[in-house]
Amino acid sequence: MGEIKVGTASWTDRTLLDSGWYPDSADTPERRLSYYARQFPLVEVDATYYSPPAERTARLWAERTPAGFTFNVKAFSLLTGHPTRVSALYKDLRPDTDKRNVYPDDLPAQAYEEVWTRFLSALDPLVEAGKLGALLFQFPPWFTIKRDNKQYLLEVARRCAPLRPVFEFRHASWFDGDNAEETLGFLREHELPFVCVDMPQGHKSSIPPVLAATADLAVVRFHGHSDKWTSKDIHEKFGYDYSKRELRDWAPKLRELAGEAEQTHVLMNNCYRDYAQRNARTLVDLLDA
Repeated sequence: MGEIKVGTASWTDRTLLDSGWYPDSADTPERRLSYYARQFPLVEVDATYYSPPAERTARLWAERTPAGFTFNVKAFSLLTGHPTRVSALYKDLRPDTDKRNVYPDDLPAQAYEEVWTRFLSALDPLVEAGKLGALLFQFPPWFTIKRDNKQYLLEVARRCAPLRPVFEFRHASWFDGDNAEETLGFLREHELPFVCVDMPQGHKSSIPPVLAATADLAVVRFHGHSDKWTSKDIHEKFGYDYSKRELRDWAPKLRELAGEAEQTHVLMNNCYRDYAQRNARTLVDLLDA
């Protein structure tokens, strides 16, 4: 069985800071990250989706964590085709527009290329420290299974090489009927890591909880089962506390998945108060049992 690393998709959420999970001594960003890194070997950086990271910030992350710690970094929204706030773009690359949000086609080709270059190069300190795990490309609900989109997955892999992009879908078409076999076959053929998900079902964005390793790295993200999945309030959307029974049912499935990959990353993304941290600790204990 390959190595399993368990962590959470945030360590700075305001509701987490208010929950009491951090000790009083962890009263600065540096001390909080240091404390978190003593509890788990893996974390997912979600803030990079909303605004591209600065190289200085990535260097601080590397310096404040022990050897062997791993950061998975979520791709900037523009690179996955999501609407992106103009104010989130690098100042010198912002288009002259009255729009609040822009898409890749709203930028000149050269500016779009520069966003890619700066986003990836800002992660150099993590790469140099051996602490960059994967780049999470979570696609929008309108990113359906079609030839152009599959080609974009290959383009992303080429752009990121030798870094490791991993791919999470949010449209049911990827696993509708025979499409499931086609999707997993395509990913395996090109050694593209699939992000398995546990999430609410019955929505157009719902992906079934398929556990499959399509490369040497497997990733599983737990989004919870909130009955307010369509809410624009992220705490309502992800505010789900897994029971020990639910996590106990997942443990053997994760072990089986880890048998298909060299490394498996498991992220709790139910980021409300300390739900993710407590659930991650329970899962670690169950996997170790």
